[in-house]
Amino acid sequence: MSASVITDEFLMKAAALTKRVRQVNPLIHNMTNEVVTNFTANGLLALGASPVMAAAVEEAAEMAGKSGALVLNMGTLTGSTAEAMLLAAKEANKAGVPVLFDPVAAGATRFRSEIAQRILSSVKIGLIRGNAAEIANVAGEDWAIKGVDAGETPEGGEPAELARRAAARWQTVAVVTGAKDYISDGQTVIEIESGHPILTKVTGTGCLLTSIIGAYCAVEDDYLLAGTAALAGYGAAAARAARRTAETGPGAFQMELLNELYQLSPEAVLEEAVIRVQGGTADEPRA
Repeated sequence: MSASVITDEFLMKAAALTKRVRQVNPLIHNMTNEVVTNFTANGLLALGASPVMAAAVEEAAEMAGKSGALVLNMGTLTGSTAEAMLLAAKEANKAGVPVLFDPVAAGATRFRSEIAQRILSSVKIGLIRGNAAEIANVAGEDWAIKGVDAGETPEGGEPAELARRAAARWQTVAVVTGAKDYISDGQTVIEIESGHPILTKVTGTGCLLTSIIGAYCAVEDDYLLAGTAALAGYGAAAARAARRTAETGPGAFQMELLNELYQLSPEAVLEEAVIRVQGGTADEPRA
């Protein structure tokens, strides 16, 4: 498919969503990686959302039903957290709360792969985000993975087409992140070029991104639009943070990323992000 510049109308809608997140201040329920809970909470607060972490079986479902979005992250997965995730997701489905899934290291072990398939088969996932290897695994394809990181892309592997296939298989919106990010609803594929390579030097930047996308999905029912806005906004903040800390390193970058999320504006998104749609236009009606 040939890439064409995305329509101005769609781009303006995406850029404006950052203001809506701050106006609504949605409650984002994160059942996430224990390694990154503090960073995730601070990132959501900086953006203008309200984070909560409730992973206990006894309360996860109740909290999910009261939230603006539920984020499931397999980073530090256990049998009990998997059960709590399923309970929470089922309640979120009943309440009409968007459920986002980050299948961290799916494909690295049988346990993770099985839990990922169980979650996707048992509940309605509004959006799934991962690196190419993780998304390939949940789509039933075999791409190399090293721990939580994607390995080499197989010959002929196209992240854009992978996003489309994964979205079509699970009837969801799929995001494949990497040097460029791709988001698809199974028909339209959008490419977002922003961010910075230093994101890979800080633990939890991908996990935070999924939760940031959750904040946008909490205020916008079109998850293709919401996901595009979140990816562009997060990338814009990362690009600006990287420039400000170019002479220091990842520690300074992590702190500056929070500052840039706090200051993020629609104008910054439009200035920093390059957004293209792969075939057709993103404003076309979707089934």
